[in-house]
Amino acid sequence: MSTDSVITVCSPADGRVVDSVPVAGGEAVAAVVGELRAEQAGWAELSARARAAHLLRYRDWLLDNESRLAVMLQQETGKPWAEANLEIPYIVDAINYFARTAPGLLADRRPPRHGTIAVTKRQLLVQRPYPVVGVITPWNFPLGLSLLDAVPALLAGAAVVVKPSEFTPVTVAAAIEGWKAVGAPRVLECVTGGSETGVAVVANVDYVQFTGSTRTGKAIAHAAAERLIPCGLELGGKDAMIVLDDADIGRAANAAVWGGMANAGQMCTSVERVYVEAAVYDEFIGLVAEKLSVLRVGEDDQQFRYDVGPLATDAQLAIVCDHVEDAVVRGARVLVGGARIDGSGFFEPTLLVDVDHSMLCMQRETFGPTLPVMKVRDEDEAVRLANDSDYGLSATVFSGNRARAGRVARRLDAGAVNINDVFGNLFTLSLPQGGWKQSGLGRRNGADAVLKYTRPQAIVSARVQLNSEIIWYPYTAIRGSIVHRLGRILGARDLLRRLG
Repeated sequence: MSTDSVITVCSPADGRVVDSVPVAGGEAVAAVVGELRAEQAGWAELSARARAAHLLRYRDWLLDNESRLAVMLQQETGKPWAEANLEIPYIVDAINYFARTAPGLLADRRPPRHGTIAVTKRQLLVQRPYPVVGVITPWNFPLGLSLLDAVPALLAGAAVVVKPSEFTPVTVAAAIEGWKAVGAPRVLECVTGGSETGVAVVANVDYVQFTGSTRTGKAIAHAAAERLIPCGLELGGKDAMIVLDDADIGRAANAAVWGGMANAGQMCTSVERVYVEAAVYDEFIGLVAEKLSVLRVGEDDQQFRYDVGPLATDAQLAIVCDHVEDAVVRGARVLVGGARIDGSGFFEPTLLVDVDHSMLCMQRETFGPTLPVMKVRDEDEAVRLANDSDYGLSATVFSGNRARAGRVARRLDAGAVNINDVFGNLFTLSLPQGGWKQSGLGRRNGADAVLKYTRPQAIVSARVQLNSEIIWYPYTAIRGSIVHRLGRILGARDLLRRLG
């Protein structure tokens, strides 16, 4: 790959150099996509089961190299070891699931015939893949998100080019090298670089799958629209948790702490705001404060010594600081944490109370280790405030009454709702995952994860091959009368109209 420069990748924990990767310019990206396009035709001709066999060998390679990749991932992200070790098992599970379900989803189908003319036709529905899919992924789960989107696209018969974040490209590039190591066809490649590399990917592929900020997602949607190519967008979130007065408060508090602090709060589905009914508010706040105050913050090795790692970038750290400062200025109180640690990339796990919707921490995506909690009168106020957001990725409801929790869940404007759980929807691969409102377009997981990378093609053939069909030329009164009469007989649902 020709390059104009390199990107030096540094640890967000202490700034030390981890590695460097080449920057792929526009011409280099176009060349890679062209080569993938040439290989894709043969890949698509394989059966879905044959493609799955390649993915299963790749799964085994990932397992054989799991420790090495997890160390690399930890070095470039600063994640605690427990979290750095989660991404490959997640992808292995996804490969197993999609390899099992894709052949059925992609099988040719014969839908039931309907209508006067269709009676004389044979119908066939086939799924044809987009030739080259571009997967553009962020820094918070670099390996997991890259492969979670690439795997179903490959199974669908597409070739895939992955462009990881310029902040965390090392592990993704190394993992994609494994595709070559198992002797699979050259239909999966990685290109590294910054925004210009991403622009080049969008300009050359046939489908774009993007995960990241709403601002960048809108720019990609505009660029895709100019080319009339489809895109899938998993964008920002401002996920709400509702704790009702009949909830298991101990479990709810544990869920809020993990949901808000996992990956230092740098998840699109992080719990970013909590609404608690007044009757259980004090108990909930006390438990959350207790659990937050004992979280261990620091740079981990492979010994599970810490719970919360650093913010991935200086820009993200600045947003967290800004949101906490704004909340305090507007009247919020900090019960736990609230500050950057010794000028480092770490921020204390933070509990904010006395918050309201005038504050940035309740309206804009924070993407950091903060947990703002607001007291509400009842479930109606909780639902109204939870829906008072431009985002709608997922949400959480805690209640001891299953029917009540289900009723509240159906009132929330979010693509997924977890009941008495947090992040549960991320691990239910058979269900679609996608955002409403400003949280994105399209879905990952479920049947959509595979089928969105295909174009349905309808193939129609004549069952009875006469010299001329009755609706063809020449038009005559007799032919017209027969067609009209058949239409009434087949279309009407009562005798008088059929005879009419």
